[in-house]
Amino acid sequence: MKNVARAEMLAKAKSGAKTSKGYMRVTSFLDSGSFCELDALAASGGGYAEAVAGYGTADGCPVCVFAQSSDIAGGAMSKAQASKLQKLYRLAVKKGIPVVGFFDSEGARVNESSDILKAYGDILLDANRLSGVVPQIAVILGPCTGTAAMIAAGADIVIMSAKGELTVSTGGEIGKPEEAAKCGIAHITVETEKQAMDSARSLISVLPSNNLEPAPDTEPAEPELSHENMPDASDARQVIGSVCDAGSFIELGKGFSSGSITGIGQINGLTSGIISLTGIIDADSCSKAARFLRFCDSFSIPAVTFVNAEKFATLKEASKLSSAYSEATTAKVTVVTGRACGAVYIAVAGRGANSDYTVSWPDAVISPLAPETAAIFLWNDKLKGSADPVNDRKKLIETYKTTEASPIKAAADGLVENVIMPDETRSALTSALNMLSGKRVSTLPKKHSNIQL
Repeated sequence: MKNVARAEMLAKAKSGAKTSKGYMRVTSFLDSGSFCELDALAASGGGYAEAVAGYGTADGCPVCVFAQSSDIAGGAMSKAQASKLQKLYRLAVKKGIPVVGFFDSEGARVNESSDILKAYGDILLDANRLSGVVPQIAVILGPCTGTAAMIAAGADIVIMSAKGELTVSTGGEIGKPEEAAKCGIAHITVETEKQAMDSARSLISVLPSNNLEPAPDTEPAEPELSHENMPDASDARQVIGSVCDAGSFIELGKGFSSGSITGIGQINGLTSGIISLTGIIDADSCSKAARFLRFCDSFSIPAVTFVNAEKFATLKEASKLSSAYSEATTAKVTVVTGRACGAVYIAVAGRGANSDYTVSWPDAVISPLAPETAAIFLWNDKLKGSADPVNDRKKLIETYKTTEASPIKAAADGLVENVIMPDETRSALTSALNMLSGKRVSTLPKKHSNIQL
């Protein structure tokens, strides 16, 4: 009878814990029946702890996950919650699996005084130590302020639902999803909680589990654009759609910057980081591309860069992007689809970018200077005595483009490996990525580079 009574008491205690919003979110996110909870009966303030934590599988992929329960003391951070999260981060290191956190908290249990400072500090330290070891995804479903916002913003990928709010202080400068997207903090913004969970699940299924394992290969699929309907270089998203498997491209940071596109996609089943640089590469575009490339490099995700850019807008950010490319040791393949002149070519496509394989489309322009400048500077004597200098200048520039600045000339000088037709891009990338799989590079012994930030 004692065993029956104890079993009933235990079942009653567990049933109470399983009614929280955090528990419901975790079990909705994970595969049915896969959740194993940590500290299931941990208590705080006379009730259950304000967060649920544990591990399971999402679409068959192992993952550590936690969710704050806004229906328990507003999800406020406490010693008990901090202890659960610390155990989770340390388990993620031992198992080498990603961490997904669902943030929804109104702050902290201020009555716990200085213990809260220690709790937040320990979690922030663990999250930062884990950066670059396993992927971290923060899903903002409600308020996320103060130090919690710093923890969330430090994740590799931040997803926000319409009800999410992210700010370092009350009335701070970021706030709602649209503001967080514009400043580059939120990488994916969606309307509903379910869409946020679906986005996180999609990412987990294509990312490496940790920095020592390769990204999973998926079943190849044909691209959205057929060879008969190839894009021109001016439409970056169509270029991406012509090489990525249909429906596989997950764009990150869509609301941040206009000169760069970043995201994860599959090229003939191979998971790759996709970067497109177009027009004038402004400060936000440099920052966005640099951080994404460093994320890819952390987990040895191959980086494919499409270049059709005029120039850099700022020196500081150009230096940041150049440092990211030169330091990254993951496989790097570059396709020059349009213009890549001077500093742009050197920083993201050439030897300065430490590119493993660079190809060009036949209509591209590759030159030490912009053709409009180089032609006049080098060939100005050809305009002497011209009866129609305006039109003759245009012809001179066009001649320079098709001769000295042509990809054929660049290939002859060893600046690109090959010149390919647009409809050959997908097969060329597949071949290069297969060739570069398992790439290993030894670097000079140092702690890290000192890049512009």
